[in-house]
Amino acid sequence: MKALLNNNFAAVLFVVFLASAVFIPFIGNCPLFDWDEINFAECAREMVVTGNYSSVQMNFNPFWEKPPGFIWLQAISMNIFGVNEFAARFPNALCGIISLLIIYLIGKKTNSSAFGLAWALIYAGTLLPHFYFKSGIIDPWFNLFIFLSFYQLLIHFNNPVGKNGFVSALLAGFFLGIAVLTKGPAAIVIVGVFAGAYMVLKRFSKITTVKFLIVFVLSLLITGSSWFIVELIKGNYAVIEAFFDYQVRLFKTEDSDHGGFLLYHFVVLLIGCFPTSLLFIMSLKRSANDTPYQKHIKLGMMILFFVVLIIFTLVKTKIVHYSSMCYLPMTYLATYSVFKLFNSEFTLKPWFRISFIAISLLIGTVFTLVGLIDHLKPYIINANLIDDAFAVENLKANVQWSGWEWLLGISFILASHIAIRFIAKGKTQLFFYLYGFYALFILASVATLAPKIEQYSQHAAIEFYKDAGKKGYYVETTGFKSYAYLFYSNKKPWQNENPETIKFIKQALNDMEAMGYNRITSYNLAYLNWMQFGVIDRPAVIACKSNTAEEMLKNPKLKKLYEKNGFVFLIRQPDK
Repeated sequence: MKALLNNNFAAVLFVVFLASAVFIPFIGNCPLFDWDEINFAECAREMVVTGNYSSVQMNFNPFWEKPPGFIWLQAISMNIFGVNEFAARFPNALCGIISLLIIYLIGKKTNSSAFGLAWALIYAGTLLPHFYFKSGIIDPWFNLFIFLSFYQLLIHFNNPVGKNGFVSALLAGFFLGIAVLTKGPAAIVIVGVFAGAYMVLKRFSKITTVKFLIVFVLSLLITGSSWFIVELIKGNYAVIEAFFDYQVRLFKTEDSDHGGFLLYHFVVLLIGCFPTSLLFIMSLKRSANDTPYQKHIKLGMMILFFVVLIIFTLVKTKIVHYSSMCYLPMTYLATYSVFKLFNSEFTLKPWFRISFIAISLLIGTVFTLVGLIDHLKPYIINANLIDDAFAVENLKANVQWSGWEWLLGISFILASHIAIRFIAKGKTQLFFYLYGFYALFILASVATLAPKIEQYSQHAAIEFYKDAGKKGYYVETTGFKSYAYLFYSNKKPWQNENPETIKFIKQALNDMEAMGYNRITSYNLAYLNWMQFGVIDRPAVIACKSNTAEEMLKNPKLKKLYEKNGFVFLIRQPDK
């Protein structure tokens, strides 16, 4: 360890090795999950299939929900590794490696090399932050770019007239602009509210210069608006308008049934980021031994954390990863607490020990029950504990278990309880061993549990889409939102270009627009109507849930193929 602390190059290699070892393995071991993972992967696949990398498409039609930044990364990955799960998730594994390296370097600069290494370990060993680097969603890159912009602002606020002001302004604007291109203008809201909150807490003292603001804004505008300007030049006004309408809707409404109670994100962070969340709470205590610069960094991290938490508490749409920007400041402040404990500046209070034991017991029990689900499901089904017929049918899936998976949860409980017992006696260094164990625990869970959970939830449908794609059938879903049928049936753009198809769909879109429907968002419904009632030249298959199958079968042209795990699969043969 001393060699790592005294040799920056060795420390960098260690961090890269650690991140690669925990974030890359098993990222391709199970299908992508609907919606978000497959949503972005399908957009990337359509870029690869069409060769059109300038516009984002879904079902080979304009897609307005996200800008192309992350999708470009996935498309590059698919060109290297092929169109598969590994390629879709690899960009985030790479983001994990880069993020841990940046964490180490910032931690080293603000505190010490030991602090940087500890921060990287704590981040890698925290459940939700670790898990997101093994996923195919946008947020890891989005968060990283926001954090880099935030950090440049924080450096500048500490010394507004410093000689590196121009570079900080340029980088802060550039990274924020890239964040906008990655996910959207929410990045500007987060950084803007952070800067405003910092200014208020500093009682509007001078924290920047006019020159800095001009360079920052120009850098942001040039970078962040570049793709939108290109789309406007190409005449895609409707797509840009729909994009900004969608961003507003996310703040004002519960989009796609993703609602939740007011304190949703407090609970997500408390449990999903255990025990980092408890160490973060401890960091709220002040320390007289911090240098002015360390106090400045700590204040900035605190402001960023609470800004993100409050913003997404107020947002009506509640999704777990919306508060994921909190992970970076939270893990920094948790590392801060560990070092204060190590130096005897902080002490473990009874609330910490009680909360630690209770939450670790809760998490370990959940993982144990998941590992025992094959044994428990007959009792769950027979006792009518689930009031959802579709979920009950999901649970009936025939999944092969090894029989030892429940031990993962037991090991989590035992390791946590043994560690906290010795930590409470002053063995604070055990925190680092515990986080190392948690990183391995998450890796083992992703390798063993994630594929089995997928088999209960969507696997029957994924198998059907793959088979239909190999046979060249038209594929669509009804009664539930999905992007999986596009990705796994390997749909081609020519399937949308048949003249009869175009004529039917255009008329259907005109009819729906006359009734007040949005033309851009109604394409899938029009396509489904064509599959049911239009002229088709090959079999068309439709996936639906068991509760909507009866209504669909009122169409005499549709016949049931089979049903499995809550899904019903229908077929329409071409008219003779």
